[in-house]
Amino acid sequence: MYKYFLKRLFDFFAALLGLILLSPIFIFVMIGLFLANQGKPFFFQLRPGKNERMFKIVKFKTMNDKKDANENLLSDAERLTKIGNFVRKTSLDEVPQLLNVLKGDMSLIGPRPLLTQYLPLYNDVQKRRHEVRPGITGWAQVNGRNAISWEQKFEFDVWYVDNVSFQLDIKILFLTFKKVFVREGISQEGQVTMTPFKGNNN
Repeated sequence: MYKYFLKRLFDFFAALLGLILLSPIFIFVMIGLFLANQGKPFFFQLRPGKNERMFKIVKFKTMNDKKDANENLLSDAERLTKIGNFVRKTSLDEVPQLLNVLKGDMSLIGPRPLLTQYLPLYNDVQKRRHEVRPGITGWAQVNGRNAISWEQKFEFDVWYVDNVSFQLDIKILFLTFKKVFVREGISQEGQVTMTPFKGNNN
């Protein structure tokens, strides 16, 4: 009953409360990123949700759009602003996704919504991560986040799909706060962001 009904109610009211409590920080970060990114504090991108239905995810924009002489975007490390680095390290870049939770596109807890170009690369087991709403945080995030391999991440995602419960969601929320506090697993070693998924044969 929790998985199919109560989880959505919990998500809605928890996201609403979160937005109210975090509104001062939300406004402060939005203004800071507005100045750092030449008027673009938010990042929007299509992502696959439950049953691979597409939705537009919203996050704080931590990187600017600076380009080289050939009009190519600079590397992630070069485009990551100082305030963007702080926002990413503290996971504040995820806060706007509470709006996605209110809309019903996402859940507080679930597999992270990944890039659309990864869809044809999943095997049949990995595709099962789309049987539930994607989450702001999830079982993979509290077990290594971006510091683990893609294969490990998908294993954690599918395990969560098979074991959804209120007790597990509360445990993941608690562990998420702990991870944010100690700033573990934000990126892979030597990388600003997670390296791209290239399929199961790579």
